Amino acid sequence: MDLILWRHAEAQEWPVSVLQTAQTGQMGQICQDMERRLTQRGEKQATRMGAWLDRQLPEGARIMVSPARRCEQTALALGRKYKVMAELTPDACPNSLLELVQWPHAKRPIVVIGHQPTLGQTIAQLLGLQEAECAVKKGALWWLRHRERHDCTQTVVVTVQSPETL
Repeated sequence: MDLILWRHAEAQEWPVSVLQTAQTGQMGQICQDMERRLTQRGEKQATRMGAWLDRQLPEGARIMVSPARRCEQTALALGRKYKVMAELTPDACPNSLLELVQWPHAKRPIVVIGHQPTLGQTIAQLLGLQEAECAVKKGALWWLRHRERHDCTQTVVVTVQSPETL
């Protein structure tokens, strides 16, 4: 199984008043986070990465996207059909993500467009890293593959791409 974890591209910052209110835990402000849009730089990052990924992905790959506006905008740059998944919100946990994509048993490659720290935590878990989280830059992706070799299961890093290097 191939699992491509793509962090949304650069998005607008939260206004200071939203940050202060988010610290108090008021639910109304979370909706504002979900509405943040990509910046101009973020749109360029998404376009660059989407064009590269479209050339690499086989037909039939499934694309699952967080309901956050910035993730949907990132997905649009790929130019393929995608499904918004409520389970991929910014506070999703790695185990929920892995269950959603049916790791490691899914038959088709799956692209997940989501958030930090969930993506980095998922990568760390799959690779057995000592750190609880791996850094994933905005707009970057990690392509992981599950394989069995000599009666041993392995998670292999196929590639790590950043829009700045394409």
